[in-house]
Amino acid sequence: MAATPSESTPVPVTIALPQHDRILILDFGSQVTQLIARRVRESGVYCEIWPFNQADEARIKAFHPKGVILSGGPASVTENKSPRAPQSVFEMNVPVFGICYGQQTMVEQLGGKVEAGHAREFGRAYVEVTEHSTLLNGVWDKGAREQVWMSHGDRVTQLPAGFRVVGTSEGAPYAVIANDDKKFYAVQFHPEVVHTPHGAALLKNFTHGVCGCHGDWTMAAFKEEAINKIRKQVGKGKVICGLSGGVDSTVAAVLLHEAIGDQLTCIYVDTGLMRAGESDQVVNLFRDHYNIPLIHEDASEKFLNGLEGISDPEMKRKLIGTMFIEVFEMLSKRVGGADYLAQGTLYPDVIESVSFTGGPSVTIKSHHNVGGLPERMNLKLVEPLRELFKDEVRALGVELGLHPDFVKRHPFPGPGLAIRIPGEITPEKLEILRKADTVYLEEIRNAGLYDAIWQAFVVLLPVRSVGVMGDGRSYDYVCALRAVTSTDGMTADFFPFDHEFLGRVATRIINEVRGINRVTYDITSKPPGTIEWE
Repeated sequence: MAATPSESTPVPVTIALPQHDRILILDFGSQVTQLIARRVRESGVYCEIWPFNQADEARIKAFHPKGVILSGGPASVTENKSPRAPQSVFEMNVPVFGICYGQQTMVEQLGGKVEAGHAREFGRAYVEVTEHSTLLNGVWDKGAREQVWMSHGDRVTQLPAGFRVVGTSEGAPYAVIANDDKKFYAVQFHPEVVHTPHGAALLKNFTHGVCGCHGDWTMAAFKEEAINKIRKQVGKGKVICGLSGGVDSTVAAVLLHEAIGDQLTCIYVDTGLMRAGESDQVVNLFRDHYNIPLIHEDASEKFLNGLEGISDPEMKRKLIGTMFIEVFEMLSKRVGGADYLAQGTLYPDVIESVSFTGGPSVTIKSHHNVGGLPERMNLKLVEPLRELFKDEVRALGVELGLHPDFVKRHPFPGPGLAIRIPGEITPEKLEILRKADTVYLEEIRNAGLYDAIWQAFVVLLPVRSVGVMGDGRSYDYVCALRAVTSTDGMTADFFPFDHEFLGRVATRIINEVRGINRVTYDITSKPPGTIEWE
């Protein structure tokens, strides 16, 4: 069913300057819509994702897209009131590319037919290329058999006038279709995911070959445009920026400082949920390397008392978000009454917390700085990285002059160790986890593996197991090691440590960390799991 945006639903703000080519992506609720944007941006083309139900004709025309991409989605076009693209999209004389559900609604809206229940295809499939097409030019040749990733239950059964079949699969006789006169193309599979090996090249064929984009959008361009956007939003107001010490908040702070100078004050709140030595590192980094005012507030007692007895992960995140805002509002008085709170919120945070800009995709979990924020607060938000992926933030950091070694640091969640202790949080558990995490990261660095891993950490489980230490019985906690590879945090796979490495880490943790007597390794990918455990 189509989602109805609430009155408070934010509308995305266009930040690209007019000279850049633009692609508009209309979101029908697919969990991988953001990957379409990644692929488009990787080819140097600026794009934005809008929910299908926030794209009226006037707004689309004002955006001046050189092409439109219709995403996948969980609905069925055979259902009443299922999502549809604005009909004006097909009347604007710009190329349109439909993906999965996007193909089906394109066909249905242009006079073809889609039926349910014919043949479900989920996972790896193969497309037989039956004809040449501009969409496939230089990527797939006529007669080739190419691997793709399918995820559909419905399928097209009749094409609209003017369309022809370009490729077929076992479960989708219209797997690739084209209307060359109107420059309308559509596929039943997902070219945006890595499981379609040549999918990025097909998307680039659409943006560059069909739409005529030049690929001139760069991180340098984003930097200048973001600075202008910050200045326009903030005016002469005062901004406080919450620092975690991680890449995201640091890049946000440096960008803000370049935009508004001494209107910015950074705040580092020690929640008591940080890793060993983290607070000293953050404070020293900003006071020694950046000429940015910094307030260091030890609020560990407030946070630990507030979380006492809380086990539910969603409640933890929301409580942490609420307490952060309470502290920020209190500290804003020290800087003469701040008007804005700046955060290093990223695109994946928004996608997982609420569908981006109010779209129809399913909420996975709240992030403390997105879904965890209280509904009423006295500070207006500035989130300059809100539409960037993690690798784009790293590139922006380099553009801003941050050292490459710093921007390669592993992500660390805003709620800190609170979401790496399933169950109730106690000072004892925090100390055990800090020591185990220090050992694990030391061994990863010693093995020269740190830069090959997206994120690595230890989780202290709410489980005790019987062990034998010396000649005595132990009954201590179990911990899980987690290490994943990824490019953007939206999908991830476990890092393939050899058993010798895992054995060495386990031995050190058990010998050096009092309170743990068993170590496991988490080999879950994302999906179905998330990177963090909570």
